[in-house]
Amino acid sequence: MLGTIINSASILIASLAGVLIGERLNEGLRGALMNVLGLPVILIGLQMALKTENVLIPTLSVALGVIFGELLGIEERLEKIGRALEVRLKRGRFTEGFVTATLLYCVGPMAILGPMQEGLTGDSSILLAKSMLDGVASIVLASALGIGVAFSALSVLLYQGSFFLLASRLSSLMSEMMIKEFTATGGLLIVAIGINLLELRKLRVGNMLPALLIAPLATFFFF
Repeated sequence: MLGTIINSASILIASLAGVLIGERLNEGLRGALMNVLGLPVILIGLQMALKTENVLIPTLSVALGVIFGELLGIEERLEKIGRALEVRLKRGRFTEGFVTATLLYCVGPMAILGPMQEGLTGDSSILLAKSMLDGVASIVLASALGIGVAFSALSVLLYQGSFFLLASRLSSLMSEMMIKEFTATGGLLIVAIGINLLELRKLRVGNMLPALLIAPLATFFFF
């Protein structure tokens, strides 16, 4: 749970800094910071992916995951939910900051994969990378939308904490190899997120999420 606590704290502290900075933060600098953070994100993803004992498992899992994700339209559905909540809940500057930040930090693969990874293996590296990303984003958002952004830290704590608790319970049911292949498959998704941050290509990572379920199941039944 430490990774989620650090993530929430980074949002809170960075949001307060953003409120103090206000509009003085250069827009070009904001974009450059978010772009350059794609490099350590890719490094973390590669470290995770290389933990595989059978490269066929994460490869097939991601391929099948994308097929299922595209057919189900997972990323599009997540985006629609986000837009609908924004329209319904925005009632002022405070609420706009809170809702916008909550959706940004919770509707995405890292918010699911990070606490799951920590719950299964105790590895907080994804959440530490997410803390950096969310911290930069919080400075940017809070400088424009105010203190409401800081309160999204509570949403992140509750949302990611629930995935951590779920994964902690599942860890006793999964073999060491199942956890390794889950980790390796998740690493490929993290690499994809890094590619998006660097703006090299737009990959629909949300549609890859079924791979996280396929990897341990494929390991259990076929390997």
